[in-house]
Amino acid sequence: LLRECGRHFAEGSLADLAGISRWPRCEQLSTWRPWRLGRAELCWQSDETWALGDTCAPLVSTGSLAGNCLAHRRLWDKLHSGPRVGSVPTFDWFFGYEEAQGFLLPLLQEARAAYPLRVLDVGCGTSSLCTGLYTKCPVPVDVLGVDFSPVAVAHMNSLLEGGQDQIPLYPGHPASRLQFIQADAQNLEPVAPSGSFQLVLDKGTWDAVARGGLPGAYQLLSECLRVLSPRGTLIQFSDEDPDVRLPCLEQGSQGWTVTVQELGPFRGIPYFAYLVQVSH
Repeated sequence: LLRECGRHFAEGSLADLAGISRWPRCEQLSTWRPWRLGRAELCWQSDETWALGDTCAPLVSTGSLAGNCLAHRRLWDKLHSGPRVGSVPTFDWFFGYEEAQGFLLPLLQEARAAYPLRVLDVGCGTSSLCTGLYTKCPVPVDVLGVDFSPVAVAHMNSLLEGGQDQIPLYPGHPASRLQFIQADAQNLEPVAPSGSFQLVLDKGTWDAVARGGLPGAYQLLSECLRVLSPRGTLIQFSDEDPDVRLPCLEQGSQGWTVTVQELGPFRGIPYFAYLVQVSH
């Protein structure tokens, strides 16, 4: 995750992501304060420029955001407005669709529901997860990506329509659909009726929201479970260890079955898929 962050927050000095041991400019910071997201530390400077570091010293800044900044929309608007590496139009925390498809496709193919399967990605950002499902999944899917950042949603809609000098996206199955809407994942009522999705995906969204406090994370979980169909599945992708995440999910989803599968390692880091399904 730390290496992925560098793709956006460096000013061209972190282009080589394969094995960075020290982040440039961290030693130049005068006032900043780090917060942890998984195995990464995110540093916010008082002049509102970004830096990352795996050895950041915990200095206090009078100009820094509050400790819950990872749940703050302004942070993500700034991230999604940043420059992109090369011609890559998407940005993925943890990993992208290519790494996840081996895990997701069997679930979609085995789902007992009328096609196209409805898939919701909460906190989709500018990830390749939605676009990969739409363009590469052989099973017909109706994918909705929601994010509270209007910058992220505008970027993904532009990508879908062929803007930014990109070729328009075409479905991997003629019946597949893809849509991006600005919405708060902690209040999905305006965009997602109860029981309307067979699969809900959360890739790093719990991790970010939880930095603002567990009540927000539990509200996110509650909304994800509300919109699930009776045989649906919620999947949280994270690098957080099961001994930390499982007790939280079990507490917040009583009456549901929570299981975990290890994924990867991807770029040397193990990840986990936390599945929440109705108890039988």
